[in-house]
Order: sequence, then structure tokens, then C-alpha cells
Amino acid sequence: MASASPPLPSTLRMLSSTLQRPPKISSPLLSLSLPSKTPALSLRFTQIFSGVSGLHPTEKHLGVRALASATDMASEKRVFDSGEDLAVSLAKYTSDLSDHFAKNRGAFTVVLSGGSLIKCLRKLVEPPYVDSIDWSKWHVFWVDERVVPKDHVDSNYKLAYDGFLSQVPILPGHVYAINDALSAEGAAEDYETCLKHLVNTKVVDVSAASGFPKFDLMLLGMGPDGHVASLFPGHPLLNESQKWVTYIKDSPKPPPERITFTFPVINSSAYIALVAPGASKADAVYTALGGGSSQNAETLPVQRVAPEGVLTWFLDKDAASKL
Repeated sequence: MASASPPLPSTLRMLSSTLQRPPKISSPLLSLSLPSKTPALSLRFTQIFSGVSGLHPTEKHLGVRALASATDMASEKRVFDSGEDLAVSLAKYTSDLSDHFAKNRGAFTVVLSGGSLIKCLRKLVEPPYVDSIDWSKWHVFWVDERVVPKDHVDSNYKLAYDGFLSQVPILPGHVYAINDALSAEGAAEDYETCLKHLVNTKVVDVSAASGFPKFDLMLLGMGPDGHVASLFPGHPLLNESQKWVTYIKDSPKPPPERITFTFPVINSSAYIALVAPGASKADAVYTALGGGSSQNAETLPVQRVAPEGVLTWFLDKDAASKL
């Protein structure tokens, strides 16, 4: 990566003016409305990053490392009797990591996905977590997003806002949604430029091994076909190895236009929680964890998730029924 700072993306150039008035859902980046317990903001752009310029690289974490190949992933598997038990465990897991990174790095970078993942985070908006987590240290990103307005029913931002973000006091300036006023290609380029700026300012860590951004926690869902993010079976984007963020215009699931993190970014994460409840996921879970695919079968996208750090599967008994 070049040492010179990249130009600010359009989303970040708007910070100074946007933060001096209540954000609206149509704003390109800072569209998070202020929760009732969050004080009104008078921050300017330079203040958003105050206190983070001296962040040091993440310490080397202990635990299982995903050193194995895609067909022999080193990972932890947690299976729960109910969705409620899964949600309780996921909240504790996330809260513990939040506390660790807030104390040791001064920031906690969290990547969200869509689908059932947001519902599985529901315990975080309840006591004891909603009151004990240092939400001011959270920086929230999306592993993929549909290129639609933020108030559209298909928006992953809207899903996360309605079910999670609107109920916790995360700073609006720490929520990095895509610029939905751009084309899919433009939104992907803008989001990547945003990430590069945050790496340069040390809000987001960087992997010493890969040179890609190293998020503290990536919360991934998985589709019944084994796709993660917007990386679908058999699609050429599975093999993208240079870009941090790319775009897709022919998604097999509507809407067709999306942006997505690439596998080098996903696999540079310190921690990945792969949350896949439900009977519809059982075949893909078996293929990924139980050796369900034959030698000549195509590898599912989820089988390519092999992070530098720790991978933990969160499954209910229905998803794990074929293991």
C-alpha cells in the first residue's frame, strides 16, 4: 500500500457539514439517526478521529488459527438447541471482543451482513449488554450491500438500522454505509477509498501478512447455497484477489446490483463469527463442516472462509442436523 493518504471518498468529504445537522436516512454515509440517549453532536471531521491516531496494531491473539485449506478449515463450532440460546451466546461473544479491542486497541471495528444475522444480534440491545458495552469505540461496516436507497426494503443498512443500530448509542460518524447515490461500480470504489483512509488513520487495522484491512470482528451470514457476502457459487468474483471492495451487477438473488468485500479482506479478519441458523442451511453446513461434497464437486463460497484469526460457527440444531 502506498504511504501517501488516498483522496477522501465522497462519503467522508461530507462529514463536516453532515454532522452539524441531524443525519437523514437519505444521506450517503452518515444516515444513522441519533438514538435518544446519544447527545447531540457538534463534531467536525477532525474530531471524529481524535484519539485514534495513535492506535497501535492489534496484539497477536491466542486461539485456533485457520491455517488449513478451504476443505479442512480449522474452526470452532457451536451448536445450540434454540435460536434464543444462539443469540445469547453471540451477544456474550461480541461483548467480550468489544471489551478486549476497546481496551487494547482503542477502537472496535465490526462488519455486518444482512439476512438473519441482525435478528441474531437482538440480545445486544438488551441488558446487560446495551448498558455495559462501550459503544463509542464501535466502528460499523457492511461486508456487502445492495445498491438501493437506504430506506429501501432490500437495504442491508435499513435492516441493521431498524433491528440494531437505532437501539444502541453508536456514534453516527462511526457508521460507514455506502454512497447509494453512486453506481454499483462507483459505490464500490468509494467504499474502498473510505477503507483505505481509515486504515491510514489507524481506525481500521491492517494485516501484516496480507496488506489488506484487518477488521476486529466480521459477523457473516450464509445463504442456503453456501454464499457469503455477495460472493455466489460459480461467480468470477470468487477469485478476485486485488480489490478490497468490488461490485456485482448480475447477482443470482435480487436485487442484482451490489457491492461486496472480497475474500482477501474477509480472510484478513482477526475474528469471524459465521452465523447460520435454520434447516435451510443444513446442506451447506454439512458440505462445509461434515465433508458433504465429493472430490469433484465445486467448493462452496463459505468453504473459502479461512481467516488469519479465529473462525467460530454459530449454528442451531436444525442447521447442524446433518452433521
